[in-house]
Amino acid sequence: MPNDEILTVEELAAMLKMKRESIHEMTRKRGQERHRNPLPICRVCGHIRFRRSDIERWLDRCAKSTDFSARI
Repeated sequence: MPNDEILTVEELAAMLKMKRESIHEMTRKRGQERHRNPLPICRVCGHIRFRRSDIERWLDRCAKSTDFSARI
């Protein structure tokens, strides 16, 4: 299924039109704690990966949120 595609940090950064460093910051513990809707991550053998379907749901939640800090 295309929505179950696994993305790397670089691929997610391109998808969201963000810097790779910003994605890394959002995956760190302090980055996760700052946001009401933390970025959904998967760790695979020490590497950070993202499910496209999880990211799409996360984007929907961020768009619906009234908390400005939860938005991208």
